[in-house]
Amino acid sequence: MSAKTIMKKIINDPENYVTEMLEGIYTAHGDTVTYTGDDLHCYVSKVKKEKKVGLVTGGGSGHLPLFLGYVGAGMLDGCTIGDVFQSPSPEQIYHVTKEVESGSGVLYIYGNYNGDIFNFDMAAEMADFEDGIDVKSVIAGDDVATEKPALPDEKNKRRGVAGIFFVYKCAGAAADAMLSLDEVKRIADKAANNVRTMGVALTPCIVPRVGKAGFTIEEDEMEIGMGIHGETGFRRGPLERADAIVDELLEKIVRDIPYVQGDEVAVLVNGLGATPLDEQYIVVRRINEYLMKEGITVYKYYVGEYATAIEMAGFSISLLKLDDELKKYIDTPVNTPFFKQI
Repeated sequence: MSAKTIMKKIINDPENYVTEMLEGIYTAHGDTVTYTGDDLHCYVSKVKKEKKVGLVTGGGSGHLPLFLGYVGAGMLDGCTIGDVFQSPSPEQIYHVTKEVESGSGVLYIYGNYNGDIFNFDMAAEMADFEDGIDVKSVIAGDDVATEKPALPDEKNKRRGVAGIFFVYKCAGAAADAMLSLDEVKRIADKAANNVRTMGVALTPCIVPRVGKAGFTIEEDEMEIGMGIHGETGFRRGPLERADAIVDELLEKIVRDIPYVQGDEVAVLVNGLGATPLDEQYIVVRRINEYLMKEGITVYKYYVGEYATAIEMAGFSISLLKLDDELKKYIDTPVNTPFFKQI
């Protein structure tokens, strides 16, 4: 797909892409979500629970159902969304923080990107200084395609990708159980420390304001380890059979923690925006075969689009290593506009 490819999207003006998307979401799901501060980008749940720890996330647009899709009962309370692949502002994050705080503090959960880190840190300082809100943060960095910290206490340099879904799920359940801010953070950290992700891309994506693909990848090529904004992966080569791709991704994921026979996992197979479910279930088939040979038991599968890159073709696999505590939080019911679990 050439970088000169003409943009072909169902949109109006590219400048209004995010605003009109948000207007559509509020129209369709106005019974459960709204916005605060007269800013469509400040997205909050209408479901409120007094004295519950507030959970806030955010990041750039272009990744639906990430980040907005996980705001609702049993998961997050608010989300700030920026333009496509751009961080929301500190002021927007601060407005959402004030809206969701109900007396027990707020936990920020977001991906490991410099712009997000800077803006969320600034919003936390504003919330503390202006309103005395106790804010803590968990930064998700689950992409094993990026550099692994050399030492246990070294700062995580890995990108946050689809595995953040599991952090939301566990933290949301812990907050809904009315645990303290410190305990909700502990659960979120535990999930973040035990999830690993790797993906493969087959095509680039086109940011509407740019109007063309940001990079090229040949029709017969794939790139292992590409990020959800089109960041360079670690290997590009000819497109291979599905089983070979899955094996390469899982080899790196499983060896990273590492796993031992008898471990249990939750598995997320995530489409990047243009991969049919048919193909995702072909991937599931091979994951099951691979993990059985490794002596790893799958407790639960999640299959579909959870963290996309606009219209990128490809997929990612995330494994969450489970114990009894995390299994309890994985099983908790959830009801959001984009994700439901009974």
